Amino acid sequence: MAGDPGTLKAALAASGYVAGDALAMALHLALSLGRPLLVEGPAGVGKTEVAKALAAHLDARLIRLQCYEGLDASHAIYEWNYQRQLLAIRAEGMAEADLFSERFLLKRPLLEAITQDAPPVLLIDEIDRADEEFEAYLLEILSDFQITIPEMGTIAATARPVVILTANGTRDLSDALRRRCLYCHLDYPDTETELAILAARAPGLEPRLARQIVGTVQALRREDLEKAPGIAEMLDWAAALSGLGINDLAADRTAVQATLACLLKTAADRDAMPPEVMDRLIGRVA
Repeated sequence: MAGDPGTLKAALAASGYVAGDALAMALHLALSLGRPLLVEGPAGVGKTEVAKALAAHLDARLIRLQCYEGLDASHAIYEWNYQRQLLAIRAEGMAEADLFSERFLLKRPLLEAITQDAPPVLLIDEIDRADEEFEAYLLEILSDFQITIPEMGTIAATARPVVILTANGTRDLSDALRRRCLYCHLDYPDTETELAILAARAPGLEPRLARQIVGTVQALRREDLEKAPGIAEMLDWAAALSGLGINDLAADRTAVQATLACLLKTAADRDAMPPEVMDRLIGRVA
């Protein structure tokens, strides 16, 4: 399943994901060793897409747990279907001991992931948004791929999932969590890599326009913005420009300014990029 890093990199590229050498090696090792992979980096660099592309390559089910503040075991691992239990007591006179069985168990993403017949890809997205206490719930799963349910006992994985965790650096993750994972840091891509991403996702784009788009977006990332445009925003902008029939950013500055809705997502950032500033940035790459 793991192949080699070069083959994996080519397979991901065929799925539309352009991975660097470091990421391809990290994914190869995660598959070879059966270890979770923690992918860390700023928002918008394609961390979530790693899991989606890997699932497509492996022809595996993607199971996603979106983390957030206050996330607990009942939403991430399992909970009991109390309404169904109550109906069973009324309709069947079921004994209390029989109520805590798989029939009444609601599987949430983590439990769902370890009870699949074929190995899925488990994406634990933005783990740093969850509370520190939630990390403790993950340790048993990431170490032994099993979950303990007090009323039922320990459920071991029927097929070990491929686990990808992502983090944006919102808070520091525990040493215990990091020890259980391999690690890769993703940053914004360099010019040639981002051009390759754009070519994979928008193959019909004129090469000159592609370079203008990538050059302008990378220039925007060097500005003092609240939210730098990520790869997804770059691709949205390219699609918008193509849809409007714009082939040269310097040719229609008014239309280009209007399409900044694809790139700049706060009022402060829009105010920081008036036409004269955008003219300056575009002029450098036009």
